[in-house]
Amino acid sequence: MRRKTRAVKVKNVQIGGGAPIAVQSMTKTDTVDVDATVRQIEEMVRAGCEIVRVAVPDKEAALALKEIRRRVPDVPLVADIHFHYKLALMALEAGVDKLRLNPGNIGSVERVREVVRAAQAQGVPIRIGVNGGSLEKDLLAKYGAATPEAMVESAMRHIRILEDLGFHDIVVSLKASDVRRTVAAYRLLAEKVDYPLHLGVTEAGTPFAGTIKSAIGLGILLHEGIGDTIRVSLAAEPQEEVRVAWEILRALELRQRGVTVVACPTCGRIDVDNFVGIVTEIERRLQHIDEPLHLSIMGCAVNGPGEAHESDLGVTFGRGVGMIFKDGDPLRKVSSEEIIEAFVREVEQMVAERRAKNDAGPEEKVSLPTKI
Repeated sequence: MRRKTRAVKVKNVQIGGGAPIAVQSMTKTDTVDVDATVRQIEEMVRAGCEIVRVAVPDKEAALALKEIRRRVPDVPLVADIHFHYKLALMALEAGVDKLRLNPGNIGSVERVREVVRAAQAQGVPIRIGVNGGSLEKDLLAKYGAATPEAMVESAMRHIRILEDLGFHDIVVSLKASDVRRTVAAYRLLAEKVDYPLHLGVTEAGTPFAGTIKSAIGLGILLHEGIGDTIRVSLAAEPQEEVRVAWEILRALELRQRGVTVVACPTCGRIDVDNFVGIVTEIERRLQHIDEPLHLSIMGCAVNGPGEAHESDLGVTFGRGVGMIFKDGDPLRKVSSEEIIEAFVREVEQMVAERRAKNDAGPEEKVSLPTKI
């Protein structure tokens, strides 16, 4: 059961209120470089990013937002603001769809009120982002460290500032760089408020280690029904963050997008050379497919036919050949040297057939999973 929360709209994407869990990421370009930033945003969206955050560290970055907004008019944009309330006002004037700021860090109550009034006038929500690495000094002194309790107290401070000003269009995140503290903090806050929660293990690390930490931390919380939007924070391109986020959601059967590849781990029974290379290349070649498809690629005939029966398309290898299955039934044999090209073509043809049927008249239209 999903935790019940308020609904918050970020342009055309709803967060919370029972909406599908949204996938977010953040640009890693200099925001002032509009061309590079727009290119990266477009790449992120193609990978499945639904909400894009950009850093706004100074006036030049805030000024660049207007042109970025003009060039990606349909993408929900979040301005990441720290300390300077005027940057938040400039971001709102540029047309961003959400602010990420902590109201206790941008100055006096009057300054916060000015930002809140502008956000309310434009229907722009605010995400309070608590980070275990940058807690208030008094809370560190009180708790002795950036504990989950200290993180939650920090979040509640910022929440109350906005609530006292009559602002409730709020999303909250509580990120730490370790899994246990992150999970504990979100569990505590989930019992105190009904605002939607943005999940993430911050500064998770390299693609290998960071993916594992993020999958465990986000997976635990999502499995418990906690979380309304996610970001995977990796020392990698944002498109990689997006792909990992979608893989987490697909593994938990919370959302579906693109191909899911079931592949055997290989053993002494394998009947094809370079099996890992074949699987990796097929998966790479199918990154442009956003329709949900279940594929199986198996190295021998022991489990291959069974997995193929559960797949939209599958291939099972024998000595020097691969048998392609479609909807569980044998389709044709292909030599192992030709299997990548043949299998990719079959997938693309299946997608084209499904799209054609879905575009047909009401009598012929088939039911397909919702395209993201």
